[in-house]
Amino acid sequence: MAFANFASITKVPELRKRLLFTVMMLAVYRIGVFITAPGVDRNVMRSVVQRQQGGLLGMFNLFTGGALSNMSIFALGIMPYVSASIIIQLLGTVYKPIDELRKEGEQGRRKIDQYTRYGTVLLSIFQAFGIAMYLEGLNNNELGGGRFGDVVANPGWAFRLMTVITLTTGTAFIMWVGEQITDRGVSNGISLIIFAGIVADVPGVVFGYAQQNQGSIQPLTVTTLVAILLVTTATVVFFERGQRRIPIVYSRRQVGRRIYGGQTAHLPLKVNTSGMIPAIFASSLLMFPATLANLNVPGMNYLQGALNRGDWLFNVAYGGLIIFFCFFYTAVTFQPVDVADNLKKQQANIPGIRPGKQTAEYIDGVLTKITFGGAIYVAVVCVVPNIVSQLYHVPFRFGGTSIMIIVGVALDMASQIESYLIQHNYEGLTGPRTARIRGRQV
Repeated sequence: MAFANFASITKVPELRKRLLFTVMMLAVYRIGVFITAPGVDRNVMRSVVQRQQGGLLGMFNLFTGGALSNMSIFALGIMPYVSASIIIQLLGTVYKPIDELRKEGEQGRRKIDQYTRYGTVLLSIFQAFGIAMYLEGLNNNELGGGRFGDVVANPGWAFRLMTVITLTTGTAFIMWVGEQITDRGVSNGISLIIFAGIVADVPGVVFGYAQQNQGSIQPLTVTTLVAILLVTTATVVFFERGQRRIPIVYSRRQVGRRIYGGQTAHLPLKVNTSGMIPAIFASSLLMFPATLANLNVPGMNYLQGALNRGDWLFNVAYGGLIIFFCFFYTAVTFQPVDVADNLKKQQANIPGIRPGKQTAEYIDGVLTKITFGGAIYVAVVCVVPNIVSQLYHVPFRFGGTSIMIIVGVALDMASQIESYLIQHNYEGLTGPRTARIRGRQV
């Protein structure tokens, strides 16, 4: 039945236009990934990234869709936007004007989006300058000039200024593309951009791994990795679909001669309310020390080196940040007090729980328990496959973060497409063509 519904996608004009627009915007983004920034040797940069594929640099390259290895105009990717979103949301918990804007509905959301754009540009300038300094530093590093050649042909302030302008403009353009996809396409544009970058790199990674290990690939190793991939994918699908349903009863009330209410329903609470956002947030924060290290901030060189190794320190920090952001993002996006107030206004209650404060406390308790399980699940899915990939020397893109983003975005897109199809079928049943069937003919 589901396949029959999806087969009718081309019969819905609005959905067809949205899908076509989404594909066109993603194609524009992928073309820009291969446009190298001025003054940079792409081949040398690609060699540098390949040698550090298992650590922080590999993760940064993952979220930029391979743009960093090409040192393209999109080398910063969408991560400055993600970082700006984190900062704005953190400010909302401690700065009252931001919190009040969140409660103003659509108008407040637009204002927050505007602040996020400004923050994205500022962070892009800051990170672009850090990358320029990093590239110049590679000229005298054994990974750069000492072994492969100079990454930057003409270092200096002219190169730094050009890099800042180029990369900041590239990030602003990606941000615009993501917003256009969200408004005029299908699914969340920012998530789709990251999704497209990961998926586009998978064939090249598989081919490169096979070519690099030609003649030495063990069938048992390949079977084990495929099994881990399938188990991880199944786990993500299971938990992303998982819900805790709290029963709700609507009170009976009489309006005139009619009696309303008395029905039972449920309040669905997802096991992983935050989705793939914690993994993206945690990755964004782990990339920040590298920028500070390139600006010669004391202590950041040591931290960057420790994270770049991709060992236990990286995995512990990554898993801890994921757990923190699971709780943080859930607390920001889901307010039990507001839910309890809405239930009270609708004259609905949870059986055995008094409306108001007790309902909010009950919902908060249930949400905390399932969020704990969801946070552990996200951390395990993102960290364990990375450890296995390091043991088997498989490229970093096969990590759990990649799988979770791919599966999460695919499920979200499938859900939105299904919603459009259901809406179209409903409109078809209630449209003018069936009016003669429903109405009484005279």
